[in-house]
Amino acid sequence: MESLQNHFLVAMPSMDGTFFERSVIYLCEHDDKGAMGIVINRPIGIEVSELLEQMDLATQTILHSSVNNSPVLVGGPVSPDRGFVLHSTQPGWTNSLAITPDIMITTSRDVLTAMGKQKGPDNFIVALGYAGWGKDQLEEEVAANSWLTIPATSKVLFDVEPAQRWQEASKILGFESWQVSSQVGHS
Repeated sequence: MESLQNHFLVAMPSMDGTFFERSVIYLCEHDDKGAMGIVINRPIGIEVSELLEQMDLATQTILHSSVNNSPVLVGGPVSPDRGFVLHSTQPGWTNSLAITPDIMITTSRDVLTAMGKQKGPDNFIVALGYAGWGKDQLEEEVAANSWLTIPATSKVLFDVEPAQRWQEASKILGFESWQVSSQVGHS
């Protein structure tokens, strides 16, 4: 299978009742060793500004910034205590990986410190945890129709509210969420 890095995985109805029910995952890495991605549509229930306050990284000016209205997301079931910032390209962070010329992921605290001072990236998603697959595991799940894949778009990633990302990704695939059935092979 060709690399699915910089693609969305859109959960199919067969994933109902699992951690990944109605999930959209942005794939940060995918190679012959496995895959790693961030769930981009499941808020934890706190805002990024609250997280920064808990970490003593917030300033007074943060209350009037985009950080204040951005939810922290559940990035996946693996290492839920580890933070990831998926963001528009902005060089200079300690632990960053450029995924595309426009998107990178950073795991170092310095990007959060900059966000607390309103000097962080323009577009971002803050997530705790990630989704991971071992060698050939993702390919098997895609072959079993657990996931549909589409090239990622910055619009869905950064401009659509998390609660609407599954529906938007489904529309890109050419169907509305009400058209999806958990039954296969029947007409």
